[in-house]
Amino acid sequence: MKLHEKILIILLLAATAVFGQKTTSIDLLSDVTDNQIKHNYSIGSSFFMLGNLLPDTPDYYLLTFGYQFTKKDRIFTEFNTWKYSEPLGTYGDSEEFYPGYVRAFGIGIGYQRFHWKGLFTTVQVTPFMKQYYTTNSDKIQKGFQLYFQFIAGYRLEFFKKRWYIEPAYALKYWPVDTNYPSDFAKIEKGKPSYKFEPSLNFGFKF
Repeated sequence: MKLHEKILIILLLAATAVFGQKTTSIDLLSDVTDNQIKHNYSIGSSFFMLGNLLPDTPDYYLLTFGYQFTKKDRIFTEFNTWKYSEPLGTYGDSEEFYPGYVRAFGIGIGYQRFHWKGLFTTVQVTPFMKQYYTTNSDKIQKGFQLYFQFIAGYRLEFFKKRWYIEPAYALKYWPVDTNYPSDFAKIEKGKPSYKFEPSLNFGFKF
């Protein structure tokens, strides 16, 4: 089992233990009544940033700012950065690693649609600027990646409907990924340009 999957299971169990004792404290999207939204704005992040506490840190950081403009519709922008030393299509299971690593920075936009209670789907696109490094952390060259996410999940709200968590599963797809150094490209060759992954985001509405 991959590390991020273990973290997801642990956090879901913890959330169930804490919030499952009083079901009345969890009110799924119930702050939206009579076509009036009490808290339009939100700021959030990902529980997977806990991976930054590990010795081999991915330096993963995510910050999301959202605006819900109807009962069912929300748009958001998201800042995302991480580093990785293996192909994304085989991340966590790669047999070969880059002779260095990649640092990616992206600012994306997304649309989230609530279908029934907390059940939602999301479409998101993020352009990433990529900086390639050697094993000695020397900069080599830059690249560009266009990164799509297609997400299905469920939102749970609690603490007076201001906080939420969103366990979800995502198809991630990057049809554009440019300017690999030649030795990186050899490792990347033949690897898939998509991956299915879980996510566990959280946020605060205001």
